[in-house]
Amino acid sequence: MFSPRLALASLSGEADAAWARAGAERAGCAFLGGVSLDGPTRRAARKLVARDRNEFLPDDPVAFVDDQLAALADTPLRPAVNVRTTSVDPLREVARVAARHDAILEVNAHCRQEEMCAVGGGETLLRDTDRLCEYVAAAVDAGADVSVKTRTEVSGVDLAALAPELERAGADCLHVDAMDSEPIVGEVRAASDLFLVANNGVRDRATVREYLDHGADAVSVGRPSDDPRVLRRVARALRELEVSA
Repeated sequence: MFSPRLALASLSGEADAAWARAGAERAGCAFLGGVSLDGPTRRAARKLVARDRNEFLPDDPVAFVDDQLAALADTPLRPAVNVRTTSVDPLREVARVAARHDAILEVNAHCRQEEMCAVGGGETLLRDTDRLCEYVAAAVDAGADVSVKTRTEVSGVDLAALAPELERAGADCLHVDAMDSEPIVGEVRAASDLFLVANNGVRDRATVREYLDHGADAVSVGRPSDDPRVLRRVARALRELEVSA
């Protein structure tokens, strides 16, 4: 899906094309966003901004995604964009944009902020398999390669059981924020053939090796994605572990 097997994970209101370019020397993929697409998620994002969180709130989110992906056309990165929505039509529209740029469309089932969950976005999708699979299928039908960003330790959610459902819906990738529950990566690996990206605490050789040993195909760096020292360490670890495998 991308190489090198290091991704830059989306940071709300910060992960734009300029941010991706800064890490392009080390990474194989950059997940821009998250971008809120429809009325409910945009209202939630405005509430998040009101309490001093960073959010992307362009007047036209689809045009914004188009412009941001176009700005990465001359880089070696496989671009991706993480989006939030509570409805299918805007998701389908932005998936068509992603497909034109050979970009990955990532459905956000990860955000745990109260405002986003209250409108039915973010991690609430993990408890609504039918709706999440509907979103995946709509994006796939629009021509995009599809990732789903998830998190562990969500009450009542079994990611190992969810993964095959997403695979049947057409997803290509599962991006798992392990939340200090690294063995769940291995459970998901055993349950599906999705391209598996592991996230949370990826900083050095030891953390990279742990996730690869659990069966991850790639790792992603979140908060320190703008720290070239961390990216160098992770990229070096991936190269060395691939050689020794």
